[in-house]
Amino acid sequence: MPLYTVLLLAVALSMDAFAVAVASGCALRAPDPRHYVRLSACFGFFQFLMPVLGWYLGLSVREYMEAWDHWIAFALLAWVGGNMLRSALKPLKDRECSCPATDPAAGRNLWILGVATSLDALAVGLSFALLQTPIWGPAALIGVVCALITACGLYLGKSLARLCALNGWAELLGGLTLLAIACNILREHHVFD
Repeated sequence: MPLYTVLLLAVALSMDAFAVAVASGCALRAPDPRHYVRLSACFGFFQFLMPVLGWYLGLSVREYMEAWDHWIAFALLAWVGGNMLRSALKPLKDRECSCPATDPAAGRNLWILGVATSLDALAVGLSFALLQTPIWGPAALIGVVCALITACGLYLGKSLARLCALNGWAELLGGLTLLAIACNILREHHVFD
């Protein structure tokens, strides 16, 4: 898989973390360096770990699915991207706009948010295994990009706390990017020829 595709995938997968980081910046008002390190490290770690877990899961079932692998990868990425689009296109009145009341960058909250924002990366790892693509380099890139985007989201959150619609635009862009990557997988397997 080309580097630019993995980079786009990393950015798309990081949009949930970005949205949570913006909300966290809102809650913290003035995040200190500990908040940046904890939130970025946790989100980046889980965005690295989940594709690796998905990849190993995919290896165990790959031989049974080689004839359908590109369709399965397309379906998984389209499903994740579609869910992100559905969430992004909710009417503004239905959006969760309030800032969390507790510190999101501490304790159990931090781990729950880390897992919750990275579950879609599990499906991506499974897709990589089905496409027989090595995982370590892409997973590391996904983790680093997520950590950087999380730090940016936390920084922006303190000044953009009242612009809840920003989270929707980030999710919309992430969903569209995942759908484009899913269609590109079919193109690479000559489905459209």
